[in-house]
Amino acid sequence: MVIRTLLAEDMNLVRGALVALLAYEEDIEVVAEVERGDRILPVAQSCRPDVAVLDIALPGMDGLAAAGELHDKLPGCGVLILTGVGTPGLLKRALEVHVRGFMAKDAPPERLADAIRRVADGERVIDSELAIAAMRPEDPPLTPRELDVIGAAADGASIGEIAASLFLAEGTVRNYLCRTTAKLGARSRIDAIRIARESGWI
Repeated sequence: MVIRTLLAEDMNLVRGALVALLAYEEDIEVVAEVERGDRILPVAQSCRPDVAVLDIALPGMDGLAAAGELHDKLPGCGVLILTGVGTPGLLKRALEVHVRGFMAKDAPPERLADAIRRVADGERVIDSELAIAAMRPEDPPLTPRELDVIGAAADGASIGEIAASLFLAEGTVRNYLCRTTAKLGARSRIDAIRIARESGWI
């Protein structure tokens, strides 16, 4: 049996690399590639994959929201989420939307292929390192000042407004936001805000 697989990843190089890696697996066929979260359900309804491998951070709709849609509309399609960050909030949300697999994006290629097979068989596959990280009482990896800045950004304040309210230079605020984004392994400021919120830090 060939496992029909949908792959959702917005970074072209990463998506291309994953497709190339999976092409070596005789029992796995990538039948669709998607670069936006809001395209996952319509494409899946068209090609009927056995497994959907979804990046957690996608434009249009995040991978977990798309996973929820797939569970409601195509319950026979198992979902494997790829993430760079394991937090209690993310893992809890993944389980709530019936995700079968949750693994690190930097996992070895053979583990990805094995996870796809296990998800196709109806098993639950949770990356052990992500699970351990998610079970630990979580202290934010951010300083109090970084939390102040990202919290203000989450409330919709502009760079100038954050600088004025925290008595910082605008360049310093930008540096804090860049450093916060890097520390959280986020792709953007919006992604960093989402991670911080779901982790309960802001």
